[in-house]
Amino acid sequence: MAAAVNTPTPETGITSHNDDGFDQKCIFCKILKGEMGTELLYNDETVSCFRDIHPGAPHHYLVVPSKHVGNCKSLGKEHVPLVEKLVETGKEILQKNNVTDLSDVRFGFHWPPFCSVTHLHLHVLAPVSQMGFVSRLIYRLNSYWFVTADQLVERLNSMS
Repeated sequence: MAAAVNTPTPETGITSHNDDGFDQKCIFCKILKGEMGTELLYNDETVSCFRDIHPGAPHHYLVVPSKHVGNCKSLGKEHVPLVEKLVETGKEILQKNNVTDLSDVRFGFHWPPFCSVTHLHLHVLAPVSQMGFVSRLIYRLNSYWFVTADQLVERLNSMS
């Protein structure tokens, strides 16, 4: 069994839970290791993307660190480049799927304890104008349970 590492790197913000960087109990780590049969729409050393299994909009993608990183509440200022890379990857995936109106897109994170998976994951939803009532509630702006990527970056940058 691999030894625990738990060392964040400022360049990537990646925190490894064992030598291979994956948490063996995490469903997203299993997806990234190819154990779940989920199609990866994008995958590099830093971030990966796949479709949400319960889409809240016609385009609903999850962009995640390619190695296990805890939820957004566990992040520090050093993770800003990682969050920005998640957003940029989300925009690229949208463009590849012919979504060009970024004013009708939502990029955000569920705020603990309101996240079902503790592996950091950015929700990319488009078009927001086509989201149903329940999705508008689950991914609601200015709520206790959902923060936009911009709000998270602002919060992280304000940390000392």
